[in-house]
Amino acid sequence: MTVHSGESLSFVWRALMLSIAVLIIRPAVGQTLPLPLEMPLPGVSSYDPSIPTPEEIIGHQIGTRHTVPYQVEAYFNAVATVSDRVTLNVHAQSYEGRNLIHAIVTSPQNHARLEEIRKENLRLSDDSENVTDAEIENMPVILYQGYSVHGNEASGTEAAVLYLYHLAAAQGPAVEDALENVVVILDPMFNPDGRDRFTNWANRNRGGVAVSDTQDREHNEPWPGGRTNHYWFDLNRDWIVGQHPESLGRLRIFHSWRPHVLTDHHEMGTGSTFFFQPGIPSRNNPNTPERTFELTDAIAQFHAEGLDRIGSQYYTRESFDDFFYGKGSSFPDINGSVGILFEQASSRALERDAADGVLHYAFTVRNQFAASLSTLAAGVALRVRLLTNQRDFYKESFELAEIHSVKAYVVSLDRGRTRAQKLAQLLQRHRIQLYALAKDVSMDGRTFKAGGAYVIPLAQRQMRLIKSVMERTLTYQDSLFYDVSTWTLPLAHDVDYGEYRRSADAITGDLLGAVELDGGEVIGGRSSYVYLMPWNRYYAPRSLYRFLKADVPVRVMLDRFSVLLDGSKTWFDSGTIVIPLIGRDTPSKTYDPALVHELVVEAAEQDHTTFYSVSSGLTPDGPDLGGSSTSSLVLPTIGLLTGQGASSGNAGELWHLLSERFRIPVSLLDIRLLSDIDLSKYDVIAHPGGSLTEPNSEALATWTRDGGTLIAMSGAISWAQNHELLDIESKSFDTDSLIQGLPYNQLDEARGAHRIGGSIFALSVDTTHPVGFGLRDSLPVFHIGSQFYEVPESPGQGLGIYSDSPLLSGYISDDKLEQLSGSAGAVAARAGEGRVIAFMDRLSFRAYWYGSQRLFLNAVFFSRAF
Repeated sequence: MTVHSGESLSFVWRALMLSIAVLIIRPAVGQTLPLPLEMPLPGVSSYDPSIPTPEEIIGHQIGTRHTVPYQVEAYFNAVATVSDRVTLNVHAQSYEGRNLIHAIVTSPQNHARLEEIRKENLRLSDDSENVTDAEIENMPVILYQGYSVHGNEASGTEAAVLYLYHLAAAQGPAVEDALENVVVILDPMFNPDGRDRFTNWANRNRGGVAVSDTQDREHNEPWPGGRTNHYWFDLNRDWIVGQHPESLGRLRIFHSWRPHVLTDHHEMGTGSTFFFQPGIPSRNNPNTPERTFELTDAIAQFHAEGLDRIGSQYYTRESFDDFFYGKGSSFPDINGSVGILFEQASSRALERDAADGVLHYAFTVRNQFAASLSTLAAGVALRVRLLTNQRDFYKESFELAEIHSVKAYVVSLDRGRTRAQKLAQLLQRHRIQLYALAKDVSMDGRTFKAGGAYVIPLAQRQMRLIKSVMERTLTYQDSLFYDVSTWTLPLAHDVDYGEYRRSADAITGDLLGAVELDGGEVIGGRSSYVYLMPWNRYYAPRSLYRFLKADVPVRVMLDRFSVLLDGSKTWFDSGTIVIPLIGRDTPSKTYDPALVHELVVEAAEQDHTTFYSVSSGLTPDGPDLGGSSTSSLVLPTIGLLTGQGASSGNAGELWHLLSERFRIPVSLLDIRLLSDIDLSKYDVIAHPGGSLTEPNSEALATWTRDGGTLIAMSGAISWAQNHELLDIESKSFDTDSLIQGLPYNQLDEARGAHRIGGSIFALSVDTTHPVGFGLRDSLPVFHIGSQFYEVPESPGQGLGIYSDSPLLSGYISDDKLEQLSGSAGAVAARAGEGRVIAFMDRLSFRAYWYGSQRLFLNAVFFSRAF
């Protein structure tokens, strides 16, 4: 067993003690597959009695109880301790400190040369031109089999436990011969925190007899449910952007091994059967080679055979798709692998009433187990085709780059340096090579300076992946999408970039090593009067919070101004923070200049912000540093509406942004208790969307009118309208008139064509408004939803308006695009003594929209400045 140094000792200790205790006392007896349902297993003659069954370690038979995360880890530890087919690794820790584990399962002979196998496999992508067909004939196939990324889709992890037992203990050619030709990376819990929430709820709300009634407590887990991770993010949308520790860990495994097949086990509605890919053909991503879909079809034959053997019903091609590469079943497709999605009808509890009878948990586990076995069989039978697919995928990269019109992308570091570096780090996680810009180059009216930009040539191994994350997409084969229609990363990071269409060799400098965040500095040395911090770096709000927390009386400049630095005039934009060394009110507000300087140096080093040392409050141009064109800032006390009825996804994005990324505390307020708690403690409350009872609505509205700042996110706009806090009109859209006369079987698709599941628009921002400080006048934003709003009639309230040509990337129908142009995208208004700031877009969508997150943070810190 291999254990990484950063793992949680409490979880490891509990798992190890449980497994060791059982191994000491267990008898050596013959075994069969420990599942409470019949399971035909051709090619398996018996099970090795030296391998413990799950029940011997965790105390229950798989399928008769929900297995909690520490029990899963205990069983994997126990098997790895005694099996020469299994080693165990910890590849990450969750936010809550739980280990993310994976077992490597293969024959003892392969284990003896495992690193050699891994390195040889990397040649398929790194040295594809020199890997011969004869060499492929002798290489094992690598299968990455992953389970239950949605924690409350629990049957997958149960099947993983059973599958590990089967792989470690089964005797006979179906397993022993297979493991000579396969290396299985078995990842049983993509999301241990979510699983822990769900399984503990299910187990604690079940009596001695299972209850199938869907109104029973076991069937109705509380908010936010176990689907998501600690911060309520869907980890099955995080494969490309990798914003969370669980995802970063599995990406390290993926890129370290580069498997040929990756499977992703899920659950769906109780009334369904079992789905495996292929999905809807018209929604395949055009960047994926056609042979990937051919291999998916070939693998599907094995799944059908396995499910036919046990009499389970299933379907393909009628739902789900392979378009968005952020999902576990699609991400492999753009990395030379084949991704396979499994969806099992969910029982959630041990038993669940369904239209066609009672669905049992053990039945769902058996189907997931059968799909695990069919994946193994497919990997063995299609081994040569799968390895050849990966070799050819990467071998074609340079040929594709040669014929593509864009030869390189150039990303500037001059504006938004930290955001550009965050983008660079994301790309490097996916083995994308970045280079220094060798000389100045002009594109699309912008000049990119040598030393101030990096180059991403398309002529490299990850050409297809680069294209898929950097390009803007405007044309589609289908108008319906299972998830978003676009994910253009430079727009999400709001960086200056260009498409270089000539030979990239002339502008490509040295290969960059791992990009680190930098750029913070204190210009002018130790100040005797004030420091100025421009509001132009991503982590500037974190720096500001440092000073406010230390009771430094900082102010924000509301207009542009200049100062003399070393005799030269330097201009500063509105939003610049003034940090004085001496307070003005009482002796208690007198500061030790050395302490303030220490905070400045700390912020420059850790937040990568820039400070200027200034010796006078007089300015050559614009307002002086202490005049009426400044506004005092106070330490904000922030509340976030959460709980039953609130949007967990929207709330989680804001919670993560404030607490995890900017280290700013935020109180999670139960949306059902607002009328019973003291809201006067909070300066700012964010409403992520959701339903409130009338007493709670009245409490929140009263707090706002009495002087609070309410930030209404996209899901809360109608609530603010209905409670007369926001005077904007919703635009009407008559979908029915557009689809009148269509046949019944086309109506759903026609309606769906006017929905916006995720597109990128250009928002024109009033950068003279405090909530617009630090931004450019055009900001890319991510939009979900089809409701648009009129611009407020009151002057100054239209903080952000969608431009005349708003579509930057993604799908939107022509009729909705016409309606979008000129609509309100951000509104800032007074409500009594308070403020309401409304955002119609998902500003922190999936944690990677670094550009538009700044609007929300401005609303938190600068709302009292207007």
